[in-house]
Amino acid sequence: MLYVIGTPIGNLQDLSPRAIEILKQVQVLACEDTRRTRQLLAHFNIPVPRWVVSYREHREASSGEHLLAHWREGHQVALCSDGGMPSVSDPGYRLVRLAVENSIPVVVIPGPSAVLTALVVSGLPTSSFTFKGYPPRKPGPLRRFFESEASMPHTLVVFESPYRVGATLAAAYEALGNRQAAVCLELTKHFERVERGSLETLAASFAGKKVKGEATLVIAGNHPKFTDESDPSEPDDPSDPDVSDPAVSC
Repeated sequence: MLYVIGTPIGNLQDLSPRAIEILKQVQVLACEDTRRTRQLLAHFNIPVPRWVVSYREHREASSGEHLLAHWREGHQVALCSDGGMPSVSDPGYRLVRLAVENSIPVVVIPGPSAVLTALVVSGLPTSSFTFKGYPPRKPGPLRRFFESEASMPHTLVVFESPYRVGATLAAAYEALGNRQAAVCLELTKHFERVERGSLETLAASFAGKKVKGEATLVIAGNHPKFTDESDPSEPDDPSDPDVSDPAVSC
């Protein structure tokens, strides 16, 4: 069995009771940073599994073969990253594929996600969205990254380093126009902060600044309702696909 465990993105109390129970049971724990995961285990008084394996981005192939040997010996394996869901801009996809290819059952223990947390708190449409990980760093690829999204109606979610928030917002403004957006910082932590506004305003506000912690950026899709020229007092159009149907629940 492979258990893929979602872990807190900030507030440790977000670790689910089910995740705690699974972490107490497995013999092998694969994690992105063994030190950080040991701190999480200590916080909940979870005994350290017999085998703790480093599973990092550039060691996925060799670590995967090591974990495959554990499966063949009948051991239960759990995978977690530093925070959030493994495989989502974190190592994990290759290990899940390896398990599937070897007919090893995969069970996901749902947990916190910076993508969904930021999407919901942004106040932008949630009915359709795309998450694209970290944008390119160089100006040319970064511009083309956003230009490819220019005609798309869905909300866009990306991660960004604390050093590049202003530059990325400026590139998004240049490629997409002045859409509504949100900058989500330190999600679920004590100093959580969410800045909402137009791309132009946010780009100016974060220009040249280093923020604390990694950021999640949420940008409205190609819809006139979410540009700075839109009238916030205008009533919602029932035919608008971004208006949720009250009869539908998730």
